Amino acid sequence: MAANKHTIILLVRNRPGVLTRIASLFRRRLINIESLAVGHSETPGMSRMTIGVDGENVTMDQVVKQCQKLVDVVKVVDVSSEQTVQHELAMIMVDCPPEKRAELVALTDIYKSSIVDVGPDAIIIETVGDESKVDSLIDLLAPYGIREIVRTGRVAMVRTSAAVDDGRKRFIRAIGA
Repeated sequence: MAANKHTIILLVRNRPGVLTRIASLFRRRLINIESLAVGHSETPGMSRMTIGVDGENVTMDQVVKQCQKLVDVVKVVDVSSEQTVQHELAMIMVDCPPEKRAELVALTDIYKSSIVDVGPDAIIIETVGDESKVDSLIDLLAPYGIREIVRTGRVAMVRTSAAVDDGRKRFIRAIGA
């Protein structure tokens, strides 16, 4: 990951307006959110947000501190310097005339992806992996004719081996795992 790429993980209460307040904090500092994934966490009434941004280290430290002050934010951690597992999901609708199906099935298998829908002249391929894997598959599918792409943005977790091996148990407690 490049020096200015950051992955911020927040544990927030499920309340109206939380996402808006957090996004506004980034907007006010002119930091573009490159990816945003939000979903229920292991704690009832709480959601986990993973935000991918491109920003300077000093700026990101300030944003993390200001996020911690927001009422419905329980925990905030910049995991950019941690050993993490980062994935995103993408669904890609590709033109697929019958004579090209075998090629696309083989390509899907190579990328350990799945065909989740088949139509008379198109298929939808689902893939999960890091950003470079998804980008690579999209590049290879482009010549077939991509009709639509939906991507979740990255989600991340600190590696369990890193948490144990490097004494980062405090981090796991900090994000509520």
